[in-house]
Parts: sequence; structure tokens; C-alpha cells
Amino acid sequence: MGMPFRRPRALLLGLCLALFGIGACGAPSFTGSVYRGRGYAFRVPTPPSTWKRIELDGEALAFEDSANDAMIAASGRCKVDGEDVPLRSLVQHLFLQFTEREIEVEEVVPFDGREALHTVVTAKLDGVPRQFDVWVLKKDGCVYDLYCIADPAGFPAAVGPFREFVKGFATVPADE
Repeated sequence: MGMPFRRPRALLLGLCLALFGIGACGAPSFTGSVYRGRGYAFRVPTPPSTWKRIELDGEALAFEDSANDAMIAASGRCKVDGEDVPLRSLVQHLFLQFTEREIEVEEVVPFDGREALHTVVTAKLDGVPRQFDVWVLKKDGCVYDLYCIADPAGFPAAVGPFREFVKGFATVPADE
């Protein structure tokens, strides 16, 4: 069947930027377990050794999983989306630039003391297929997006470690 479909890191970063609209937003910090952005903070577990931290413009903690042609990230934003925006609308907004969107899973799940929307989507950007595992949480005036973007062939191997990462996510006070 040949080599698995691989895309360069630039495509993964481009997909991330297109999906989440990340732009220059200040200077976030990451201490190895706590990520601090503008007005929010969260704790994550130690990522697998195969994930390599990458820098993105803006406020996102991101990792590249080269073995599975995937990118994993967690980001937040506060007082931007409004209190009454439903989780489903927040997720749908993430995929406006994509074509051939196919929702495979859409479920409301308990997450960090609230409800989150977990969605698995296959979609294309500029004709390139990708599979997404997205978790969107609204808490204390902030929206948190956790996502895994992978080539569909690498998705099954990438999503397991990503979901373990998601299980260890927790918001923490921004001013600690």
C-alpha cells in the first residue's frame, strides 16, 4: 500500500491557524504542567515522550506527534465569545473554513466540573483530509479548546494518547 500519507509540519500549523484563528496575542507561559494565558490558566499531564513541543503564534500549548502525523494543542480565550453561545455553535465555528465536514461523534460529556462538547470530525482544507478530535469547554467566562489534528491514517494511534492528555486537563486560577 505504500508509505503513509505525510504532510509537512507547515501544513499542520496552517491547519491549526485556520481552525482556531490563532494570532499574535501576547506572551503565554508554560512551566511544564501549568499553562498561563491572558486571564486563564490550566494544568495538563506530562505529554508522551513522542510529542515534541512546538511554538505557535498566539495562545496555544501545542505538540507535534511526528510518528502519527498529528498535532495536539490546548488553548483558551476569555470574555470573547459571550456567555450565551452554545457549545455546539462554538465547535461549528471552528470548522467554517473546511469542506466535506463529516461529524462522526458529537457528545456532551462531564469535563472539569462542567459540561464540554466532544466532537470527532473528518474534514478537508484545500482538499487535504484531516481528522479532528475536539473538546470545547466553557468555564468562568473562558472557552477552552483541546484538539488533535491528524492524517486519517494516523488518527487511531494519535487519539488514544491525546484522550489521556485530555483526561488530565484541569483549569486552575489564573492569578496563582
